[in-house]
Amino acid sequence: MSKKYIRQRRTFSPTLRKDIVRLIESGKLSVAAASREYQVSSTSIYRWIHRYSTYNKKGAVLVVDKDSQSKKLERLQQKIAELEQAVGHKQMQIDYYEKFVDLASEEVGEDLKKSTVPLLRVVLRQQTNRQVANEAHA
Repeated sequence: MSKKYIRQRRTFSPTLRKDIVRLIESGKLSVAAASREYQVSSTSIYRWIHRYSTYNKKGAVLVVDKDSQSKKLERLQQKIAELEQAVGHKQMQIDYYEKFVDLASEEVGEDLKKSTVPLLRVVLRQQTNRQVANEAHA
C-alpha cells in the first residue's frame, strides 16, 4: 500500500515572486516552466504577474479593434505580395544573366562561368569583332 503525503504549505517571499515575474516578462521563462521549476500552480504565478508586473496589471483591458487588426493584416499581405513580386523579378534577371553567360560561352568556345577572363572583356571583344566584320562587309 502506498503512503500518501500531505503537501506542506509553502510561502514565497515577495522578492522571489518579483524575480519569477521578471524572468517571465523577459521571456527567459514561461509560466508553465516556472510552475514546474518552482512547483507552484500556474494560477498562483498569474496572480503574482498581476500583482508585481509593470505591464500586466489586473483589470487592465487591452482593446483590440477588429478594423485595426484587419488593416494590419491587409498591409502585411500587401507587403508579402510586393516582396514576392520583387523576388520574381530578381529571379528573372538571374535567369536572363545565366542564359546570357551560356550563349556567350557557346560563342567564345570557353566556359565563362569557370573562366578567369572577365565576362565584360569577352563581350567587348565580341562586339569589336562584329563591328570589324560589319565594316569589312560594307
